[in-house]
Amino acid sequence: MARPDKLPKILTEAETEALLSEPNQRYFGPHRDYLYMRVMLKAGLRASEATALRPEHLDLMSGKLSVREGKGAKDRTLWIGEEVLGELREWTDRRTEEAETSEFLLPTRKGTEVATSHLRRSVKRYARDADIEEVDRVSPHTLRHTFATRLYRETGKIRLVQKALGHSDLSTTMIYTHVVDEELETALKGL
Repeated sequence: MARPDKLPKILTEAETEALLSEPNQRYFGPHRDYLYMRVMLKAGLRASEATALRPEHLDLMSGKLSVREGKGAKDRTLWIGEEVLGELREWTDRRTEEAETSEFLLPTRKGTEVATSHLRRSVKRYARDADIEEVDRVSPHTLRHTFATRLYRETGKIRLVQKALGHSDLSTTMIYTHVVDEELETALKGL
């Protein structure tokens, strides 16, 4: 399989920490944006899947996350770790009255669904404020790429990555093997 011309931008651990430190969580909107970024980094959601999340899609006890009607109208099940679950529990405790009755897990202050364009602008702004290189290539999809690459590095199992991302065709997922291959090439040449 030929290597793609442009590999996806992925965040380093330091860039991820810098990005997540930008939203001021004392305020509703930035706190919600922070949680979106955390969930996308931990579950590999597309922006549209993240904004469409409803409280009943997430079991706050087990961490089971049901992605409904993902791309291609496919459902999938994922799990979120205890640390992010704790943050989501705190969020549900402090939401505004309108947001409390919202049908969305991470709504606007008025309780409506957050626009994916808002999410794209916010991620880009936080990346710029965090001084992340190639900021023009940082987007919610970058968080998905980062998740997928880390999952592949951790497990070495491309089929797991395929399932987590909800890809119907394995060839779509194979891009992440190229990212890891390029890292290996760089590491070996540096020896």
